[in-house]
Amino acid sequence: MAKRTLVSFDWAIKRLLRQKANFDILEGFLTELIGEDIVILHLLESESNKENEDDKFNRVDLMCENDRKELIIIEVQYYAEIDYFQRMLFGTSKVITEYMKEGDAYDKVRKVYSVNILYFDLGQGKDYVYRGKMEFSGIHMEDELLLSAHQQQIFNKTVPAELFPEYFIIKVNNFDDVAKNSLDEWIYYLKNTELPERFKARGLKKVEERLMYDKMDTTTRQQYDQYLKDVKISKSMIDTAKLEGKLEGKLEGKLEGKLEGKLEGKLEGKIEIILSSYDAGLSVDLISTITRISEAEVTRILREDGKV
Repeated sequence: MAKRTLVSFDWAIKRLLRQKANFDILEGFLTELIGEDIVILHLLESESNKENEDDKFNRVDLMCENDRKELIIIEVQYYAEIDYFQRMLFGTSKVITEYMKEGDAYDKVRKVYSVNILYFDLGQGKDYVYRGKMEFSGIHMEDELLLSAHQQQIFNKTVPAELFPEYFIIKVNNFDDVAKNSLDEWIYYLKNTELPERFKARGLKKVEERLMYDKMDTTTRQQYDQYLKDVKISKSMIDTAKLEGKLEGKLEGKLEGKLEGKLEGKLEGKIEIILSSYDAGLSVDLISTITRISEAEVTRILREDGKV
């Protein structure tokens, strides 16, 4: 069975899929995932995309608006974070408030989709795709709370879940490489960066046409090769830091409820990664992506150590 080697989805999001001409690739992926036809109007800037001294202002890889004025966050993450659920919640909450004007009525709150493509094991569960949405169930009657007829007419929705943020978690490493449907075909690509010829999911034909490694020009291939090299080095450094116990303070501090250990372990571990990564030749922006610390803060740490 012939397969076609492609660039990774995270790199494509950062470099190629921000172009309007490539929106149809994102639309194909989101349509297969959400189960509705998605048409992207444009990409959006958010405070969450900007550099900030506080790590809570997590950067999303991409945020867009569809033709229903809904907001869609897409994030790809390789490295485990024990508080990732809370970070998802923070991200959607931040986006909601950013796109509300002062004095707006609550009916102006936007629907937000949070799409999380994860290459680490989050929580406990055997599935590889999880969908989370808000539902209200009666404690006594065990019925589902619906919108009133008047609300349905005004909002063009049936249940409150259609108004609240909705979350998708794709645990890529849990996928067994057996594609049972069109969404699985996309997940196969996310995991393997290649496509069997028989795959026909929406958007994958465009992936083949535009994200094929061999079809890229020499400069773009060199940039991609360097990116893969940097990611490999970074992963090795993080694994080494864990083995040396430099990140255990963060994990143990959180698990045992020791706030001091959590903060000191987190900071010490990330500073070590920043310094080692810089010594290995990684750029400040890539170090920022890996550690989820702003470029300004990474630069400050490097400056204090005399490296810049």
